Amino acid sequence: MNSHRLFYACAVLAVAPHAARAQAAAQAAHWPVAASPAALTDAATEAFITRLMSRMSLQEKVGQTIQGDINSIVPEDLLHYPLGALLAGGDSGPQGDDRASAARWVQTIAAFRHAAALRAADHTPIPLLFGIDAVHGNNHIPGATVFPHNIGLGAARDPALIERIGIATAQEIAAVGADWTFGPTLAVPRDVRWGRSYEGFGEDPEIVRSYAAPMTRGLQGSLVAGEPLSPGRVVGAAKHFVGDGGTQSGRDQGDARIGETELVRVHAQGYTEAIDAGVLSVMVSFSSWNGTRDIVNRSLLTDILKGRLGFAGFAVGDWNAHGEVPGCANTSCPQAMNAGLDMYMAPDSWKGLYESLLAQVKSGQISAARLDDAVRRILRVKVKAGLFGQDHQLAGHLELLGSPSHRAVARTAVRESLVLLKNDGALPIRGGAEVLVAGDGADNIGKQCGGWTISWQGTGNRNSDFPQGQSIYAGIEAALARGGGHAVLAPDGKFARRPDVAVVVFGEEPYAEFQGDIGTLEYQPGDKRDLALLRRLQAQHIPVVAVFLSGRPLWVNPEINASNAFVAAWLPGTEGGGVADVLIGTGAGKPIVDFTGKLSFSWPRAPMPPPLHREEAGYDPQFPYGYGLSYAHPGTVATLSEAGQAHSAPPNVERYFENGRTGHSWTLAAQGAATLTTIDAGAQENARLARWRGNAPGTIAISGEPVDLQRQTTGDMTLGLQYQVQAPPSAPVHLTLQCGKDCSAALDATPTFAAAPADQWRSLNVRLSCFATAGARMEHVSAPFGLATSGSFAIAFRRVALEPHTASAVCLPRPKA
Repeated sequence: MNSHRLFYACAVLAVAPHAARAQAAAQAAHWPVAASPAALTDAATEAFITRLMSRMSLQEKVGQTIQGDINSIVPEDLLHYPLGALLAGGDSGPQGDDRASAARWVQTIAAFRHAAALRAADHTPIPLLFGIDAVHGNNHIPGATVFPHNIGLGAARDPALIERIGIATAQEIAAVGADWTFGPTLAVPRDVRWGRSYEGFGEDPEIVRSYAAPMTRGLQGSLVAGEPLSPGRVVGAAKHFVGDGGTQSGRDQGDARIGETELVRVHAQGYTEAIDAGVLSVMVSFSSWNGTRDIVNRSLLTDILKGRLGFAGFAVGDWNAHGEVPGCANTSCPQAMNAGLDMYMAPDSWKGLYESLLAQVKSGQISAARLDDAVRRILRVKVKAGLFGQDHQLAGHLELLGSPSHRAVARTAVRESLVLLKNDGALPIRGGAEVLVAGDGADNIGKQCGGWTISWQGTGNRNSDFPQGQSIYAGIEAALARGGGHAVLAPDGKFARRPDVAVVVFGEEPYAEFQGDIGTLEYQPGDKRDLALLRRLQAQHIPVVAVFLSGRPLWVNPEINASNAFVAAWLPGTEGGGVADVLIGTGAGKPIVDFTGKLSFSWPRAPMPPPLHREEAGYDPQFPYGYGLSYAHPGTVATLSEAGQAHSAPPNVERYFENGRTGHSWTLAAQGAATLTTIDAGAQENARLARWRGNAPGTIAISGEPVDLQRQTTGDMTLGLQYQVQAPPSAPVHLTLQCGKDCSAALDATPTFAAAPADQWRSLNVRLSCFATAGARMEHVSAPFGLATSGSFAIAFRRVALEPHTASAVCLPRPKA
């Protein structure tokens, strides 16, 4: 942003009340001015679009405004439904396989494009736009380069590096045949309890403002009038407009209860830069501003985004976000288009939405002019993306995935992202040292990558899913081998030969939205496994270097006290060697690469601090925004206060039974003719066997204090059960969910369990929305899992938890009356 434009915006806002105002109508005069480059709307392009639209039917125009997900559509559908775009969501993949090879991705995307082209032979030829969540590299594809998540890149403070990452990411997207990524993320997270905090570059708009244009140019290149994007460039999507990082209590999809002053000063700064740089699409936030969902806020979408900010591309919604608007459904929400939305993201609701939009335009509920404007914007982007003229020239060039040059960029990013919080002389490690590498994150590429990696939540990944990747342990091992030293991997920290130093790699398990929201900033409250490991090594007088993997700053005062050096490594991605580059020194113990990272988020002083930022009164974090030690500029960290630790874990709403015990705040019990027995299932006492005698009704259930599962239901999450049928049911078996004393929902699981091979472990994933349809009040779930039957039946289970939607997710029928 030009400095005079920022000054103008702030000067205008200075006259507005500082306190948040309970209104959601934006005033254009309070916002800075921006504009999409003229190269996006050149005369030749607009004339081409006008001619094209004159030949389009109403059905074709409506189809352009809808995006479906490949897990809910097959290529043949495009012969009948002229959708404008497709996406592969976080858990989607070719034929439902989110771990499919890159070659299968190329084939699948090509099959959809071919089907769209076949329809075009008899209709107006309009190519398909294919989008993917490539938020830290083309992270959906095994073998791709996975860069550090944005929180780490924010610590690097390197706009030139950001552009190089954008270029590499675009090439790896183009290599599988896609042409649109849902990034850059321009959120400014103000409360890191939010599960998407790691998608933000920092808590201060200055970093986002400096990165928005470089990332946009990296992905798209610079726009040139009359010319398409260059081969290897893709359409970007600035997201999530606007205020998603400012929701109350860091609640995902929540409400930003802030005044327009703060909305503009903090949360809008990246958009002006991205729009000026030519970003071709903007994704509208799931969240609300002062009680009104952004996706139906005309003042934000039409008056501000397309008016004051001069955005000439198209605005797309988030995953069924329109369906969360009061008065709307996933299959019908004219309010969104009338507010200024151009394309609905309707992953599994596209068919019903298509029919509704047709009827709404025919009835005048949506004007023809509004539809035409949306279609023109979408076609404008397709022209600029080169979809009408050039083939996808890099599709199938799979040598680009995880290429040496891209991995080198990622390794540089890892080095620059590391922030040294403490060092009392344990670093750098002498190149010839004997090093114990411990912790469950040491040889775990999936953990160091975090969420939005191959799968939505980033769970279930193995090192083999990253054939080009390197764990932190492997990086340390290679670095020490070059210096004559030796590394020993022992996740539990036990050793036969005393090491010179221990590097302990630990931190948060992977997560994304929903499952990533937390109530306290304390690390491992009530279950200090990693702290115990650090203290055990410390008690043996072994110097300890802690490498902390996390998607946000957390209260780790006890862990810092138990370490001689403490490194905030964030979520560094596939290049673990970048960590080793900074930790390991010469044979004489001199630095080879210094720490340069600086905190892009304030580090908390207490487990439950109010969100504070450097411009606010009373700002007093443990480590301030911009903090970071280095070898060249060391510092001393005194013993930190450990007051305020929790003695028990906070309530969890998503993990009910695993590792042989119920999750904190849940109880498993049997009633009536049902019994429960502890059994071994691959590990000691890690499962339960439920048995029904068959002489009377009986139930088993996991129950506790009521929890709100509305967001998880909206996010299409499932109730996951790992089970083994040991005796088939002799009578109907109901899968139940209780929502209070007089509220319950039952689904018929009889066919599923009756057909299951005996003594074989299987997985069942039932969509939460099925329970809601069956009458459950998902805002008040008191027993999220139960089984009931009056017949004989025996079933073992070893895990019950909420899990992301997969292609195998089902909706069981309701019991017959």
